[in-house]
Amino acid sequence: MFDRDPKQLPASFLTMEIPDEAATRQLANDLALVLKAGDVVCLSGDLGAGKSTFTRALLRSFAGNPGLEVPSPTFTLVQTYAFDRFDLSHFDLYRLEEPEELDELGLDDLLHTGAALIEWPEMAGGLLPDDALWIRIGQPDEDSDARVFGFFSVSPQWRQRIEFTRDIRAFLEQTKFQGADRRFLAGDASLRTFEKIETGGETAVLMRWPFQSGSVSETVRAYMQKVHLAQDCRSVIAIGGELRRHGFLAPAIHAANPEKGLVLSEYLGTETVAENGIPVPERYRAAVDVLAGMHGIAWPQAVDLGQGTIYQVPDYSTEALAAEASLFLDWFVPEMTGNPVGEGVRAEFEALWRAALDSLADAQRGWVLRDFHSPNLLWQQGASGSDRIGLIDFQDTVIGPVAYDLASLTFDARVDIAPELETTLLDAYVRARENQTSGFDKAGFSEAYAIMAAQRISKILGIFVRLARRDHKPAYLGHLPRMQSYLDRVLDRPGMSDLKDWYARYRP
Repeated sequence: MFDRDPKQLPASFLTMEIPDEAATRQLANDLALVLKAGDVVCLSGDLGAGKSTFTRALLRSFAGNPGLEVPSPTFTLVQTYAFDRFDLSHFDLYRLEEPEELDELGLDDLLHTGAALIEWPEMAGGLLPDDALWIRIGQPDEDSDARVFGFFSVSPQWRQRIEFTRDIRAFLEQTKFQGADRRFLAGDASLRTFEKIETGGETAVLMRWPFQSGSVSETVRAYMQKVHLAQDCRSVIAIGGELRRHGFLAPAIHAANPEKGLVLSEYLGTETVAENGIPVPERYRAAVDVLAGMHGIAWPQAVDLGQGTIYQVPDYSTEALAAEASLFLDWFVPEMTGNPVGEGVRAEFEALWRAALDSLADAQRGWVLRDFHSPNLLWQQGASGSDRIGLIDFQDTVIGPVAYDLASLTFDARVDIAPELETTLLDAYVRARENQTSGFDKAGFSEAYAIMAAQRISKILGIFVRLARRDHKPAYLGHLPRMQSYLDRVLDRPGMSDLKDWYARYRP
């Protein structure tokens, strides 16, 4: 724990001179984008140094509301703000009489669900977490608006985060989005996060994909390689560019820095093919038309990125598909039963899945975007044809059975697709392919569709439990009943009897 005198802190890992209040607000904006639940940020400095100005700017940036009222907690000592991302608690300890009074303010409890911004942290004595970020604010000239910010933490993660958010700001300054406001947009189930970038009436999306050595465990990295998940943002550049070249609406890229894991791209809105969690049939039908169009194209396996760089689209191998299906055994079954799966049961499961996947040797193969479902299909009101569907989250594209993406759509993991709508969409796809391709193999496609649907559903049941338990995202458990209902529906299809028998015996 730190001594109450901030002057005794070791040397800062970063010192910045900020010229004015506008630059202070921008610095607060940049820090807000890398805050995480559990963080403690300590703001130290003399009266009038600008601690409250910085804190208010950070809270308003985090809220995405420049008009957010941020009263000083001088008398209440703490004010907590509830946000969708996580809560932020603003402490002012100037009137704290004894450090032990901090316990009565509930700091530990608040850090379970959010982060804390603490002014006058020296009043807490040695009771603040060792891994806090300390920011010392000084005024080099009392007649100037300039401030000097010094950053210190014993946690190396803070230095990495501060450097990364500064890299993003420097990246933006090389584009037409200089001085832009940054807003947290989304963090998905992967390593990536997204920001909404706004300036001068223009909007873009920044994808942050740090995949430097050490950013993920060797176990996670090995799994990603095994199932052919993309490991850097070159895949986004390659796949998106090729989709646009063939007339599909993938976001245009304004700028990219693959070495830093940054891609700044066109903003296609947030309206999806579902409204308020309910599928809109017209929009799903438009998505089916996009898929049918894509499946009539011979997509390349090697995509030229220029300057002698080639991105190789991986094959969706039997080994990868089987490994994904086995997530059902690794996570879902133990969650439901409280016990690990026995080796004999696992061997039988894997043998059945390999046999099913091997039966698809003659199924049509092509680009599989892999997550072709409602969160990634952005509805473009007023557009026509394939431009009605904006495509995102295609970085893990592989070459495999094309039926996979149709099953992703018709058994949407995030919204309930009724059997009647599934049948309507499947029939519409088959008609479109029959009109497009002479001799379209309807029976072969139907078999591939059922197997790919069962594989994806099994995989997702495992992934959602993994997200809940390993990654502390319990909301994903709410999707399990839907996925189990889908699995029942798929296993009733012709040709699925062997797998249906296994699931009937061993599925919880």
